[in-house]
Amino acid sequence: QPLPRFSQSRSDPPVPCSSLQLESKRDAFSPVLLQFCTDPKNPITVIRGLAGSLRLNLGLFSTKSLVEANGDHSVEVRTQVQQPSDENWDPSGSTQTWPCESSRSHTTIAKYAQYQASSFQESLQEEKGSEEEDEDEEEPVSAPEPTSNSNSDQKPVGKIIKFGTNIDLSDAKSLRYKTPCSVYQTFHSLLTWLFRIRGSASVLFLVGTDPGMQFIRVSETPGHQENNNFCSVNINIGPGDCEWFAVHESYWEAISDFCEKHGVDYLTGSWWPVLEDLYQANIPVYRFIQRPGDLVWINAGTVHWVQAVGWCNNIAWNVGPLNAYQYQLALERYEWNEVKKVKSIVPMIHVSWNIARTVKVTDPDIYKMIKHCLLQSMKHSQILRDQLVVTGKKISYQSRVKDEPAYYCNECDVEVYNILFVTSENGSRKTYVVHCEDCARQRSTNLNNVVVLEQYKMEELMSVYDSFTLVRPCGGHPP
Repeated sequence: QPLPRFSQSRSDPPVPCSSLQLESKRDAFSPVLLQFCTDPKNPITVIRGLAGSLRLNLGLFSTKSLVEANGDHSVEVRTQVQQPSDENWDPSGSTQTWPCESSRSHTTIAKYAQYQASSFQESLQEEKGSEEEDEDEEEPVSAPEPTSNSNSDQKPVGKIIKFGTNIDLSDAKSLRYKTPCSVYQTFHSLLTWLFRIRGSASVLFLVGTDPGMQFIRVSETPGHQENNNFCSVNINIGPGDCEWFAVHESYWEAISDFCEKHGVDYLTGSWWPVLEDLYQANIPVYRFIQRPGDLVWINAGTVHWVQAVGWCNNIAWNVGPLNAYQYQLALERYEWNEVKKVKSIVPMIHVSWNIARTVKVTDPDIYKMIKHCLLQSMKHSQILRDQLVVTGKKISYQSRVKDEPAYYCNECDVEVYNILFVTSENGSRKTYVVHCEDCARQRSTNLNNVVVLEQYKMEELMSVYDSFTLVRPCGGHPP
């Protein structure tokens, strides 16, 4: 299917982003809000003044509050070279490129807070010095002619900057807030107020994904789609702004081709799109500013990249509204990740069976997709089981326990559902490792020293499959 034709250049205004202004808590209660944000036609939506209309205490997520909660808590740090938001120059400063350098390290919240404060003061002094120079400036003098050796196209190398990321705000044991439940409850109360998303209506709540946080200082969050193409919510705590760039999901393959052309992996690499490349390829780019208190809803599959304008803290977490568009994109990326040997953070087989057990689905489109996924999962289990029985391999039944996680292969990171191939690590009986069948047979063709566990009887899976039926919105079953 050909991509929509679009013409845009750097001189043109950015594609307008869907922007909503909340005037009261009643606006946030509107069920139309979720419908608007999850409409496939709206790749990204900024909701202005959310914190004010809902009277959220964003001070809970300030750097000072986190230091008081636990200054020794670990935080991941990304080191980058500061660049203009719409440019990405190579290390020599001679040409724009897609790869984005971003080295990783770790420190504590307290140590990062010291860096954040000192860099902020340094910037204020530089700004003050610049203003004083402007005041003392005499009559302008004409600039000298450039010499033949000068390179006017070469950009000076930017400053080295650091930003902290990936703090799990639901980690109540290590983040010792004076009001322990206030942070975690704020997120779920917010989602309940804003989008009417409760436990039975959000796919990710069936997996257990929790909110995370970033400290940002004039830094870049490189281009990406969210894990398994799920939706994402981002709130700017402030005090600075963030500049966002976004592209509709339908153009992700074209952007992936650009990444491949520039030698960077689309799924696992760090890249910052060159806007001129996108404009010349007729790819529309959404661009807008997120101010403190604004919430950005990133719709399923939207490609996006973000740069802070100054200093700010941001909260972000993934959500999965149960609709056909979200489920289809999530499953497609799940399968593509398997082809590219990249781990799917969302275990879609596990999630699909959980939906079938716990959710009353009223949408015929998503119902058909989930039903098909369950059928393929059962077929795979049955065929694999039959093969093992024929070869005489013993299968031990071990039912799942409450809150038991989904399993991934230790070697290839593919999700392993129902039938697990288990080995003991270093001969120890206390440590066990899960493998998929292919990786287990690479270790031992005949599966010697491999224990095969079955977590569900086929009768259990068939019962769930048969009980999963389409429900009318009023609660009755269709004829």
